[in-house]
Amino acid sequence: MDYAKLSEELQLKILSDRIKGEYQNPNACKDSDIIRRQDLEKDRANIWRPAFVRDIEKILHSPYYNRYADKTQVFSFYKNDDITRRSLHVQLVARIGRNIGKILGLNEDLIEAIALGHDIGHTPFGHAGERILNKLYHKETGRYFNHNVHSVRVLDQMLCRNLSLQVLDGILCHNGEFEMKEYRPCQMKVFKEYDEKVEACYTDQDNISKLIPCTLEGCVVRISDMIAYLGKDRQDAENAKLLVGKSPFTETEIGIQNANIVNNMIVNIIENSYSKDYILMEEDYFQALKIAKDENYKFIYNKESINTDYREIIEPMFKEVYDKLLNDLLAQNKESILYKHHIDFINRQRKYYDNGDKYDETEPNQIIVDYLASMTDDYFVELHQYLFPESEYSIKYVPYF
Repeated sequence: MDYAKLSEELQLKILSDRIKGEYQNPNACKDSDIIRRQDLEKDRANIWRPAFVRDIEKILHSPYYNRYADKTQVFSFYKNDDITRRSLHVQLVARIGRNIGKILGLNEDLIEAIALGHDIGHTPFGHAGERILNKLYHKETGRYFNHNVHSVRVLDQMLCRNLSLQVLDGILCHNGEFEMKEYRPCQMKVFKEYDEKVEACYTDQDNISKLIPCTLEGCVVRISDMIAYLGKDRQDAENAKLLVGKSPFTETEIGIQNANIVNNMIVNIIENSYSKDYILMEEDYFQALKIAKDENYKFIYNKESINTDYREIIEPMFKEVYDKLLNDLLAQNKESILYKHHIDFINRQRKYYDNGDKYDETEPNQIIVDYLASMTDDYFVELHQYLFPESEYSIKYVPYF
Protein backbone atom coordinates (compact mmCIF):
# COMPACT_ATOMS: atom_id res chain seq x y z
CA MET A 1 0.00 0.00 0.00
CA ASP A 2 1.39 3.39 -1.01
CA TYR A 3 1.56 6.42 1.21
CA ALA A 4 -1.07 8.98 0.21
CA LYS A 5 -0.08 12.58 -0.47
CA LEU A 6 -2.00 15.82 -0.41
CA SER A 7 -3.15 16.96 -3.83
CA GLU A 8 -0.90 19.44 -5.61
CA GLU A 9 -3.79 21.90 -5.63
CA LEU A 10 -4.19 21.84 -1.87
CA GLN A 11 -0.44 21.95 -1.26
CA LEU A 12 -0.21 25.10 -3.38
CA LYS A 13 -3.14 26.66 -1.54
CA ILE A 14 -1.57 25.91 1.86
CA LEU A 15 1.76 27.37 0.73
CA SER A 16 0.01 30.45 -0.66
CA ASP A 17 -1.86 30.95 2.62
CA ARG A 18 1.42 30.70 4.50
CA ILE A 19 3.13 33.25 2.28
CA LYS A 20 0.30 35.69 2.93
CA GLY A 21 0.76 35.14 6.65
CA GLU A 22 0.31 32.30 9.11
CA TYR A 23 -3.03 30.70 8.31
CA GLN A 24 -5.63 31.37 10.98
CA ASN A 25 -8.74 29.23 10.84
CA PRO A 26 -11.73 31.42 11.78
CA ASN A 27 -13.38 28.32 13.26
CA ALA A 28 -10.51 27.57 15.65
CA CYS A 29 -11.02 27.96 19.38
CA LYS A 30 -9.08 31.06 20.43
CA ASP A 31 -7.24 31.28 23.72
CA SER A 32 -9.48 34.20 24.60
CA ASP A 33 -12.53 31.91 24.31
CA ILE A 34 -11.48 29.82 27.30
CA ILE A 35 -14.17 29.19 29.94
CA ARG A 36 -13.44 27.97 33.47
CA ARG A 37 -15.68 27.18 36.44
CA GLN A 38 -13.74 29.57 38.65
CA ASP A 39 -12.20 32.83 37.50
CA LEU A 40 -9.04 32.57 39.56
CA GLU A 41 -6.03 34.82 39.18
CA LYS A 42 -3.62 31.87 39.26
CA ASP A 43 -5.38 30.32 36.24
CA ARG A 44 -5.34 33.39 34.01
CA ALA A 45 -3.22 33.25 30.89
CA ASN A 46 0.02 35.17 30.46
CA ILE A 47 2.69 35.38 27.79
CA TRP A 48 4.74 32.42 28.99
CA ARG A 49 1.79 30.23 30.00
CA PRO A 50 -1.07 30.74 27.53
CA ALA A 51 -4.63 29.65 28.32
CA PHE A 52 -4.67 26.03 27.19
CA VAL A 53 -1.00 25.47 28.02
CA ARG A 54 -2.09 25.81 31.62
CA ASP A 55 -4.52 22.97 31.11
CA ILE A 56 -1.80 20.83 29.52
CA GLU A 57 0.38 21.38 32.56
CA LYS A 58 -2.47 20.74 35.00
CA ILE A 59 -2.93 17.34 33.32
CA LEU A 60 0.78 16.51 33.04
CA HIS A 61 1.36 17.34 36.70
CA SER A 62 -1.69 15.42 37.85
CA PRO A 63 -0.69 12.40 39.96
CA TYR A 64 -2.97 10.27 37.81
CA TYR A 65 -0.97 11.09 34.69
CA ASN A 66 1.90 9.02 36.12
CA ARG A 67 -0.36 6.00 36.18
CA TYR A 68 -0.75 5.84 32.41
CA ALA A 69 2.64 4.09 32.38
CA ASP A 70 1.25 0.86 33.84
CA LYS A 71 -2.26 0.78 32.42
CA THR A 72 -3.15 -1.71 29.71
CA GLN A 73 -3.90 -0.55 26.20
CA VAL A 74 -5.02 -3.97 24.89
CA PHE A 75 -2.65 -6.67 26.18
CA SER A 76 -2.49 -7.02 29.96
CA PHE A 77 -0.61 -10.17 30.81
CA TYR A 78 2.67 -9.72 28.98
CA LYS A 79 6.13 -8.88 30.26
CA ASN A 80 7.13 -7.10 27.08
CA ASP A 81 8.30 -3.50 26.90
CA ASP A 82 7.47 -3.37 23.18
CA ILE A 83 3.73 -3.66 23.84
CA THR A 84 1.96 -0.31 24.10
CA ARG A 85 0.79 1.03 27.42
CA ARG A 86 -1.72 3.83 27.74
CA SER A 87 1.05 6.41 28.30
CA LEU A 88 2.30 5.97 24.74
CA HIS A 89 -1.23 5.91 23.33
CA VAL A 90 -2.13 9.37 24.64
CA GLN A 91 1.14 10.76 23.25
CA LEU A 92 0.38 9.27 19.85
CA VAL A 93 -3.10 10.81 19.90
CA ALA A 94 -1.57 14.19 20.79
CA ARG A 95 1.01 13.92 18.00
CA ILE A 96 -1.52 12.91 15.34
CA GLY A 97 -3.98 15.54 16.53
CA ARG A 98 -1.39 18.31 16.47
CA ASN A 99 -0.24 17.22 13.02
CA ILE A 100 -3.76 17.60 11.67
CA GLY A 101 -4.52 20.70 13.73
CA LYS A 102 -1.42 22.60 12.64
CA ILE A 103 -2.30 22.33 8.95
CA LEU A 104 -5.96 23.15 9.59
CA GLY A 105 -5.00 26.24 11.60
CA LEU A 106 -6.55 25.01 14.84
CA ASN A 107 -5.49 25.55 18.44
CA GLU A 108 -2.72 23.01 18.96
CA ASP A 109 -2.52 23.62 22.71
CA LEU A 110 -6.20 22.75 23.10
CA ILE A 111 -5.71 19.61 21.00
CA GLU A 112 -2.75 18.53 23.13
CA ALA A 113 -4.60 19.11 26.40
CA ILE A 114 -7.59 17.04 25.29
CA ALA A 115 -5.37 14.27 23.94
CA LEU A 116 -3.17 13.97 27.03
CA GLY A 117 -6.17 13.90 29.36
CA HIS A 118 -8.61 11.82 27.36
CA ASP A 119 -7.86 8.47 29.05
CA ILE A 120 -6.83 9.67 32.51
CA GLY A 121 -9.90 8.02 34.02
CA HIS A 122 -9.32 4.69 32.30
CA THR A 123 -9.40 1.52 34.37
CA PRO A 124 -6.62 -1.02 34.73
CA PHE A 125 -6.85 -3.87 32.20
CA GLY A 126 -8.13 -1.65 29.39
CA HIS A 127 -11.67 -1.95 28.07
CA ALA A 128 -12.09 -5.29 29.83
CA GLY A 129 -11.57 -3.52 33.16
CA GLU A 130 -14.01 -0.84 32.05
CA ARG A 131 -16.71 -3.41 31.25
CA ILE A 132 -16.19 -5.21 34.56
CA LEU A 133 -16.33 -2.02 36.62
CA ASN A 134 -19.42 -0.84 34.75
CA LYS A 135 -21.14 -4.14 35.53
CA LEU A 136 -20.40 -3.87 39.26
CA TYR A 137 -21.28 -0.19 39.52
CA HIS A 138 -24.50 -0.53 37.54
CA LYS A 139 -25.65 -3.48 39.66
CA GLU A 140 -25.23 -1.43 42.84
CA THR A 141 -26.50 1.96 41.66
CA GLY A 142 -28.29 1.67 38.32
CA ARG A 143 -25.76 4.13 36.91
CA TYR A 144 -23.15 3.50 34.23
CA PHE A 145 -19.37 3.71 34.24
CA ASN A 146 -17.58 4.83 31.07
CA HIS A 147 -13.91 5.74 30.97
CA ASN A 148 -14.41 8.99 29.03
CA VAL A 149 -16.96 10.20 31.57
CA HIS A 150 -14.71 9.16 34.41
CA SER A 151 -11.76 11.00 32.86
CA VAL A 152 -13.58 14.30 33.23
CA ARG A 153 -14.70 13.34 36.72
CA VAL A 154 -11.06 12.79 37.72
CA LEU A 155 -9.95 16.21 36.51
CA ASP A 156 -13.05 18.23 37.32
CA GLN A 157 -14.67 16.68 40.39
CA MET A 158 -12.04 14.55 42.11
CA LEU A 159 -8.84 16.56 41.66
CA CYS A 160 -10.73 19.84 41.12
CA ARG A 161 -8.17 21.31 38.72
CA ASN A 162 -10.44 24.04 37.32
CA LEU A 163 -9.86 22.88 33.75
CA SER A 164 -11.53 24.69 30.89
CA LEU A 165 -14.92 23.77 29.50
CA GLN A 166 -13.36 23.19 26.08
CA VAL A 167 -10.80 20.67 27.36
CA LEU A 168 -13.25 18.80 29.57
CA ASP A 169 -15.83 18.59 26.79
CA GLY A 170 -13.21 17.32 24.33
CA ILE A 171 -12.20 14.60 26.79
CA LEU A 172 -15.81 13.65 27.48
CA CYS A 173 -16.62 13.40 23.77
CA HIS A 174 -13.52 11.60 22.51
CA ASN A 175 -15.44 8.35 22.00
CA GLY A 176 -12.77 6.42 20.12
CA GLU A 177 -15.18 3.54 19.57
CA PHE A 178 -17.76 5.52 17.58
CA GLU A 179 -16.55 6.48 14.11
CA MET A 180 -18.20 9.18 12.01
CA LYS A 181 -17.56 10.31 8.47
CA GLU A 182 -18.12 13.96 9.35
CA TYR A 183 -17.63 15.80 12.63
CA ARG A 184 -19.40 19.10 13.18
CA PRO A 185 -18.95 20.73 16.61
CA CYS A 186 -22.02 21.34 18.74
CA GLN A 187 -22.73 24.72 20.31
CA MET A 188 -22.02 24.93 24.03
CA LYS A 189 -20.91 27.95 26.02
CA VAL A 190 -21.76 27.33 29.68
CA PHE A 191 -20.93 24.70 32.29
CA LYS A 192 -24.60 24.04 33.01
CA GLU A 193 -25.00 22.45 29.58
CA TYR A 194 -21.79 20.49 30.03
CA ASP A 195 -22.85 19.20 33.47
CA GLU A 196 -26.16 18.02 32.05
CA LYS A 197 -24.29 16.28 29.24
CA VAL A 198 -22.11 14.43 31.76
CA GLU A 199 -25.01 13.40 34.00
CA ALA A 200 -26.94 12.08 31.00
CA CYS A 201 -24.10 9.60 30.37
CA TYR A 202 -24.40 8.19 33.89
CA THR A 203 -28.13 7.56 33.58
CA ASP A 204 -28.50 6.37 29.97
CA GLN A 205 -25.81 4.28 28.29
CA ASP A 206 -27.09 5.24 24.83
CA ASN A 207 -26.02 8.84 25.40
CA ILE A 208 -22.36 7.83 25.13
CA SER A 209 -22.75 7.25 21.40
CA LYS A 210 -24.47 10.62 20.91
CA LEU A 211 -21.69 12.84 22.27
CA ILE A 212 -20.36 15.55 19.95
CA PRO A 213 -17.46 17.87 20.92
CA CYS A 214 -18.08 21.61 21.10
CA THR A 215 -14.85 22.52 19.29
CA LEU A 216 -13.16 21.50 16.05
CA GLU A 217 -10.14 20.67 18.18
CA GLY A 218 -12.22 18.15 20.11
CA CYS A 219 -13.38 16.66 16.82
CA VAL A 220 -9.77 16.28 15.69
CA VAL A 221 -8.83 14.44 18.89
CA ARG A 222 -11.80 12.12 18.51
CA ILE A 223 -10.70 10.87 15.10
CA SER A 224 -7.02 10.97 16.11
CA ASP A 225 -7.76 8.56 18.95
CA MET A 226 -9.02 6.01 16.44
CA ILE A 227 -6.13 6.59 14.05
CA ALA A 228 -3.68 6.13 16.91
CA TYR A 229 -4.91 2.74 18.06
CA LEU A 230 -6.00 0.95 14.85
CA GLY A 231 -2.58 0.13 13.45
CA LYS A 232 -0.70 0.27 16.74
CA ASP A 233 -2.90 -2.43 18.25
CA ARG A 234 -2.06 -4.60 15.24
CA GLN A 235 1.65 -4.08 15.89
CA ASP A 236 1.12 -5.08 19.51
CA ALA A 237 -0.82 -8.17 18.46
CA GLU A 238 2.15 -9.21 16.34
CA ASN A 239 4.55 -8.58 19.24
CA ALA A 240 2.29 -10.67 21.46
CA LYS A 241 2.40 -13.44 18.81
CA LEU A 242 -1.36 -13.31 18.47
CA LEU A 243 -1.04 -12.68 14.74
CA VAL A 244 1.27 -15.06 12.93
CA GLY A 245 1.70 -15.81 9.27
CA LYS A 246 -0.17 -13.98 6.54
CA SER A 247 -1.99 -10.83 7.59
CA PRO A 248 -5.75 -11.43 8.05
CA PHE A 249 -6.59 -7.78 7.42
CA THR A 250 -8.25 -6.45 4.27
CA GLU A 251 -6.21 -4.14 2.04
CA THR A 252 -8.18 -0.91 1.67
CA GLU A 253 -7.52 2.76 0.92
CA ILE A 254 -6.02 3.34 4.37
CA GLY A 255 -3.67 0.35 4.25
CA ILE A 256 -3.01 -2.47 6.69
CA GLN A 257 0.10 -1.43 8.61
CA ASN A 258 0.28 1.25 11.28
CA ALA A 259 2.46 3.67 9.30
CA ASN A 260 0.13 3.55 6.27
CA ILE A 261 -3.00 3.94 8.37
CA VAL A 262 -1.64 6.97 10.24
CA ASN A 263 -0.32 8.73 7.15
CA ASN A 264 -3.24 7.99 4.85
CA MET A 265 -5.93 8.93 7.36
CA ILE A 266 -4.19 12.20 8.21
CA VAL A 267 -3.78 13.11 4.55
CA ASN A 268 -7.41 12.36 3.69
CA ILE A 269 -8.75 14.33 6.65
CA ILE A 270 -6.60 17.36 5.81
CA GLU A 271 -7.53 17.13 2.13
CA ASN A 272 -11.25 17.22 2.93
CA SER A 273 -11.24 19.54 5.95
CA TYR A 274 -8.89 22.41 5.10
CA SER A 275 -10.60 25.82 5.45
CA LYS A 276 -13.89 24.17 6.47
CA ASP A 277 -15.87 24.41 9.71
CA TYR A 278 -16.06 20.63 10.09
CA ILE A 279 -13.81 17.57 9.91
CA LEU A 280 -14.48 15.24 7.00
CA MET A 281 -13.07 12.12 5.36
CA GLU A 282 -14.06 10.66 1.99
CA GLU A 283 -16.69 7.92 1.89
CA ASP A 284 -14.26 5.21 0.78
CA TYR A 285 -11.88 6.12 3.60
CA PHE A 286 -14.72 6.10 6.10
CA GLN A 287 -15.79 2.64 4.96
CA ALA A 288 -12.16 1.49 5.11
CA LEU A 289 -11.92 2.81 8.66
CA LYS A 290 -15.03 0.86 9.67
CA ILE A 291 -13.67 -2.30 8.07
CA ALA A 292 -10.34 -1.87 9.85
CA LYS A 293 -12.00 -1.38 13.24
CA ASP A 294 -14.36 -4.34 12.72
CA GLU A 295 -11.42 -6.55 11.78
CA ASN A 296 -9.48 -5.44 14.86
CA TYR A 297 -12.39 -6.66 16.95
CA LYS A 298 -12.60 -9.92 15.03
CA PHE A 299 -8.91 -10.78 14.98
CA ILE A 300 -7.69 -9.08 18.18
CA TYR A 301 -10.11 -7.67 20.77
CA ASN A 302 -12.66 -10.50 20.73
CA LYS A 303 -10.12 -13.32 20.63
CA GLU A 304 -11.00 -15.94 23.21
CA SER A 305 -7.35 -16.30 24.17
CA ILE A 306 -7.32 -12.65 25.26
CA ASN A 307 -10.66 -12.57 27.03
CA THR A 308 -10.55 -15.83 28.98
CA ASP A 309 -8.34 -14.46 31.76
CA TYR A 310 -10.38 -11.27 31.99
CA ARG A 311 -13.59 -13.24 32.38
CA GLU A 312 -12.38 -16.07 34.59
CA ILE A 313 -9.75 -14.32 36.73
CA ILE A 314 -9.88 -10.52 36.60
CA GLU A 315 -13.67 -10.19 36.91
CA PRO A 316 -13.96 -12.24 40.12
CA MET A 317 -10.92 -10.41 41.49
CA PHE A 318 -12.66 -7.09 40.85
CA LYS A 319 -15.77 -8.37 42.62
CA GLU A 320 -13.81 -9.43 45.69
CA VAL A 321 -11.97 -6.11 45.94
CA TYR A 322 -15.08 -4.02 45.25
CA ASP A 323 -17.12 -5.76 47.95
CA LYS A 324 -14.30 -5.62 50.52
CA LEU A 325 -13.65 -1.92 50.01
CA LEU A 326 -17.34 -1.06 50.04
CA ASN A 327 -17.81 -2.90 53.32
CA ASP A 328 -14.84 -1.03 54.80
CA LEU A 329 -16.29 2.29 53.68
CA LEU A 330 -19.77 1.59 55.02
CA ALA A 331 -18.21 0.51 58.33
CA GLN A 332 -16.06 3.68 58.31
CA ASN A 333 -12.97 1.57 58.86
CA LYS A 334 -10.33 4.29 58.85
CA GLU A 335 -7.57 1.68 58.94
CA SER A 336 -8.66 0.36 55.55
CA ILE A 337 -6.42 0.68 52.51
CA LEU A 338 -9.29 2.64 50.96
CA TYR A 339 -8.78 5.50 53.40
CA LYS A 340 -4.99 5.41 53.54
CA HIS A 341 -4.34 5.01 49.83
CA HIS A 342 -7.30 6.77 48.25
CA ILE A 343 -9.54 9.02 50.35
CA ASP A 344 -6.65 10.69 52.19
CA PHE A 345 -4.77 10.97 48.90
CA ILE A 346 -7.67 12.71 47.15
CA ASN A 347 -8.20 15.07 50.08
CA ARG A 348 -4.54 16.13 49.87
CA GLN A 349 -4.87 16.76 46.14
CA ARG A 350 -8.00 18.88 46.51
CA LYS A 351 -6.33 21.47 48.71
CA TYR A 352 -5.11 23.29 45.60
CA TYR A 353 -8.66 24.11 44.48
CA ASP A 354 -11.50 24.23 46.96
CA ASN A 355 -14.80 23.72 45.15
CA GLY A 356 -16.78 23.53 48.38
CA ASP A 357 -17.52 19.79 48.17
CA LYS A 358 -16.22 17.23 50.66
CA TYR A 359 -14.93 14.11 48.96
CA ASP A 360 -15.70 11.96 52.01
CA GLU A 361 -19.41 12.67 51.48
CA THR A 362 -19.40 11.24 47.94
CA GLU A 363 -21.80 8.34 47.32
CA PRO A 364 -20.02 5.18 48.60
CA ASN A 365 -20.11 3.18 45.37
CA GLN A 366 -18.71 6.16 43.49
CA ILE A 367 -15.76 6.31 45.89
CA ILE A 368 -15.03 2.63 45.28
CA VAL A 369 -15.27 3.16 41.52
CA ASP A 370 -12.96 6.19 41.78
CA TYR A 371 -10.36 4.09 43.57
CA LEU A 372 -10.55 1.02 41.34
CA ALA A 373 -10.45 3.06 38.14
CA SER A 374 -7.39 4.95 39.37
CA MET A 375 -5.32 1.79 39.81
CA THR A 376 -2.61 0.58 37.50
CA ASP A 377 -2.63 -3.08 36.50
CA ASP A 378 0.19 -3.99 38.90
CA TYR A 379 -1.31 -2.02 41.78
CA PHE A 380 -4.61 -3.84 41.41
CA VAL A 381 -2.90 -7.24 41.36
CA GLU A 382 -0.81 -6.33 44.42
CA LEU A 383 -3.84 -5.00 46.28
CA HIS A 384 -5.87 -8.11 45.59
CA GLN A 385 -3.03 -10.30 46.82
CA TYR A 386 -2.71 -8.14 49.94
CA LEU A 387 -6.43 -8.28 50.73
CA PHE A 388 -6.94 -11.93 49.75
CA PRO A 389 -3.65 -13.81 50.24
CA GLU A 390 -5.47 -17.16 50.11
CA SER A 391 -7.53 -16.35 47.02
CA GLU A 392 -7.80 -18.95 44.28
CA TYR A 393 -7.33 -16.23 41.67
CA SER A 394 -3.91 -15.17 40.42
CA ILE A 395 -2.34 -13.80 37.26
CA LYS A 396 0.17 -15.73 35.18
CA TYR A 397 2.15 -13.43 32.89
CA VAL A 398 3.60 -14.34 29.50
CA PRO A 399 7.37 -14.05 30.16
CA TYR A 400 10.07 -12.49 28.01
CA PHE A 401 11.86 -15.80 27.48
